[in-house]
Amino acid sequence: MLNRTWKTTLVTCATVVAATAVPAASGAASERWVLLDHEGFDRPLKVDAAPWRLDPQGRDSPWHVDPFDDDGEAWTKISGPLFARQLDTLNIFRKRVRFGHDGWLTAEIAAVDKNRDGRPDSRPGLSTASLPGGQKAARISEPSWDAGVLIRPTRPLPPRYRVEMTLRGIDFGGKRGGTFHYDGKHNGYAPGACKTRYPWTFQGALPGKSRCEYPDVTRENGFYYLTILDYATPAPHGNPGIHYRRKVIMDGYYADDARWTNAGTCNPRTRQIYRTFDGTFNGINALFVRGDKFREKSNNNISNEYYIKTACGNVSMDKPYGPGGKFQQHLTSAEIRPELLPRSSYRFAIERDRTGYTLEMSGPFLHTGQTTLRVHHDFVEDGRPIWHYNQTPGEYDGRFDRRLKHIGPAGTYTTEHTWPKGSAYPDSFIIGDPHLNYYEGSAYVDDIRLYVPRND
Repeated sequence: MLNRTWKTTLVTCATVVAATAVPAASGAASERWVLLDHEGFDRPLKVDAAPWRLDPQGRDSPWHVDPFDDDGEAWTKISGPLFARQLDTLNIFRKRVRFGHDGWLTAEIAAVDKNRDGRPDSRPGLSTASLPGGQKAARISEPSWDAGVLIRPTRPLPPRYRVEMTLRGIDFGGKRGGTFHYDGKHNGYAPGACKTRYPWTFQGALPGKSRCEYPDVTRENGFYYLTILDYATPAPHGNPGIHYRRKVIMDGYYADDARWTNAGTCNPRTRQIYRTFDGTFNGINALFVRGDKFREKSNNNISNEYYIKTACGNVSMDKPYGPGGKFQQHLTSAEIRPELLPRSSYRFAIERDRTGYTLEMSGPFLHTGQTTLRVHHDFVEDGRPIWHYNQTPGEYDGRFDRRLKHIGPAGTYTTEHTWPKGSAYPDSFIIGDPHLNYYEGSAYVDDIRLYVPRND
């Protein structure tokens, strides 16, 4: 393994690389990259045997992040005493376990204790599993929506890197055989009452609503295949918070929801967009998170807008797109075929170089067969920045800083500076489910690799 002395690099401009579909590459072990760390899950993981710890909440919690925490100041301001009362109806138990060579990876597991009996209500976990061919992989198991499981790096990522992972199996919603109903589940959720997003919503606590009267979550499922966040210690939290912390995203979001009749999916072979509901609904969203625009109406300024590059063209999600502007939701880059796993596999990779971020996905996609798709976005491109791209203060001059108001039923919380001069944001990746009040299922992950440029 390489010595861990990582150099700081300067941000420069570069020519835009258009979205392309190209033959599958042989991997990152080329003249450009050298392997820094690798986890193949050949040795048994000890995550599930680790004891649960009660999250004490507050600023002294090891899992504290910012005002949009599970018990953060933002929710208290916009919700008043109601949010605190609702949060007091539950506890959160957690595990934080390092593993891999020199402990370079960390598992973050969390589960809600809704009746406060001192035990988590479910048993999410990360364990070593054997695939049908005898190969080892990590199984992410999340049998209940009120929990979360993440794999992240123990230390922030270096200034320039390539991180990749291999997917061997996935069951976090979407369609199978043309329907959301399969294996006795709906959209990946096992039958059960009162599966709601309580107590976290983008608008804060909902007055007059009990736990079971909160919006149902079983029509929305998903999985983060590989995503970069802007802080060093990601862990599962209530779902609104992460929408303010993402830089670039490769995820699956599977919604049996009427809103998605306006969503589009790219056919990388024909470069034509079709209605997402007309496909298999197993798409991969490759998103660059904007630092200059926020989803003011739908998410109360808590979620950034997206810029999306695909083989079918580039779109900004604050505007309709496609023929006649008939699409308004995510433009999905391609669809995976879960039925081919684990005999086949998919590889997801994110690269950060001196100019910006590249998102890459490889595998036997629907319509294309074995293909590699790559898209690049400069740190600042056509005046459009990637959110919190700067790892050091010297990489950013403060030009995109602004003031945001978050308005709730009981009051307003103001973010005085979204991105001030002198700020810095480390890169950290996540694989799994970061939501404590959404998503349910299981996945098999293999071969997590971290590369750095050979000339570093």
